[in-house]
Amino acid sequence: MKYPLSFTLNGFPVDALVKPTDTLLDVLRERLGVVSVKRGCDRGDCGACTVLLNGQPIRSCLTIALTAAGKAVETVEGLSKDGKLHPLQQSFHEHYAAQCGFCTPGMLMSAKALLDKKPNPTRADIIEAISGNLCRCGSYKEIVEAIEAAAYGQRKE
Repeated sequence: MKYPLSFTLNGFPVDALVKPTDTLLDVLRERLGVVSVKRGCDRGDCGACTVLLNGQPIRSCLTIALTAAGKAVETVEGLSKDGKLHPLQQSFHEHYAAQCGFCTPGMLMSAKALLDKKPNPTRADIIEAISGNLCRCGSYKEIVEAIEAAAYGQRKE
């Protein structure tokens, strides 16, 4: 049996028919075509599937899709506006924080949640905010630097 699900995705209303066991990851990738949300470990350990649900970072692989009913979901696809990269995206580019790119969407969404809540984070705040996101390439130094630069408006020359 399938149930109707309606929520806002990156500022736009969306509808889908879902089974009670469908995860938000399944719905986003397979029904709505949101490819930035990665299927990594399917256990909530790697953070590749991180999205924002009402502004809070969650693991979409562990979240039953019906939980999103009537709520706002944000993914990397919603970060850029009018063809212009979000400051976090620009900073990741400038600081070479995206190597293979598999972790990047989850890292960006965790960082966005942090900066939305705490615009002037300490390095410790940043490290804690991304601590649930694994980077297969080991680019943690560049990722932290990119988030710091985005937070403090620093551009790499």
